[in-house]
Amino acid sequence: MYEWSDTDLMFRDALRGFIDKEIKPHVDKLESGELPPFEIIRKMYATFGMDEMASEALEKAFAKEEAKERGETLPESGEKSGGFSGAGSMGVILNSELAGVSLGLVASMGVSLGLTVGTLRSRGTLAQKKRWMPGLVTMEKVGAWAITEPDSGSDAFGGMKSYVRRDGEDYILNGQKTFITNGPYADVTIVYAKLDEGDPSVDRRDRKVLGFVLDKGMEGFTQSAPFKKMGMNSSPTGELFFDNVRITKDRLLGETENPAKGDGKESAKESFAAERIGIASLALGIINECQRLCIDYAKNRKLWGKEIAQFQLIQLKLAEMEVARLNVQNMVFNAIERTAAGNKVTLAEASAMKLYSSRAATEVAMEAVQLFGGNGYMAEYKVEQLARDAKSLMIYAGSNEIQVTHIAKGLLAK
Repeated sequence: MYEWSDTDLMFRDALRGFIDKEIKPHVDKLESGELPPFEIIRKMYATFGMDEMASEALEKAFAKEEAKERGETLPESGEKSGGFSGAGSMGVILNSELAGVSLGLVASMGVSLGLTVGTLRSRGTLAQKKRWMPGLVTMEKVGAWAITEPDSGSDAFGGMKSYVRRDGEDYILNGQKTFITNGPYADVTIVYAKLDEGDPSVDRRDRKVLGFVLDKGMEGFTQSAPFKKMGMNSSPTGELFFDNVRITKDRLLGETENPAKGDGKESAKESFAAERIGIASLALGIINECQRLCIDYAKNRKLWGKEIAQFQLIQLKLAEMEVARLNVQNMVFNAIERTAAGNKVTLAEASAMKLYSSRAATEVAMEAVQLFGGNGYMAEYKVEQLARDAKSLMIYAGSNEIQVTHIAKGLLAK
């Protein structure tokens, strides 16, 4: 059975110290949107040397790719090409510990270092990786990943209206994206759009999807101010607008419309799976923190001369929290083991993890509010924020309803 290693536990304890000193004092400003999360993330990366490790790993990956292009073979180093990997044990600890104090902070970090960097790593050419990844893997630059649109939502590909048309060697992009994490502040944004080849007989739903890399400030590219949200408030979310944005071919992911690894739809689906696996570790962090707060409150809160921990209904709530914690933790541990063994978690399995863990976190957080009674409904108490944050997990990374569809498709395809 998988267990945290001594190194994992040392990292967790050090991370908790950083959270107590550098994050908790600023939670109110993070939650109000007054303080964007990026400087805190950068400080954390510098404190633990993660920026230097990411840069070194990236340089080794570049050297390996360059050697491969020359027909040479370098020995395996076990290094990945930099960036944030939420599937490894330390990545899971980072996710879960941060989620318990500021879910939005870890969401912003995950999109920039996970989705944005991960897409470039798997789909970009060596030149594209060298151009954009060095700044991204250290959080010097902020990344965003844009697929959702006002009229598409769960029908991400079929309902997509953003489109590009060829103009000589270039492309012209028009359209709009919404609910984009880091959208208001992103320096680098990966955008998916339909290719309009001018043939009206081709149903828009069936058109090819291409991915592009945009930089802040490009002519015709507008990034909105952050939305006001119910939860996950420390993560800025906004809209993106594209008005005849001229995109050169060197910004097309893979620099080809027919990549060997599949088109933009395949690229996005890979990211969907990684993102949904990550939701489980976020859910675990919320469950852990809710349970910790509830146990402490139950031991100290007294009614009718007794600690409420002595009442069976309170004990039932705590016991059910523990069942949820164990189940979600086992899912996370399974993903860690499989990733380490090179056994890929399928999209259907990732959707199952997301569906269950997000439900569990929301139920635990709402029960935590109930256990705290009137206090739990007050913003002064942490469980109020955790309940709002937990609910976002049932919508974020694809609504739970669409997860059911993906799980069923995976089962019926067997």
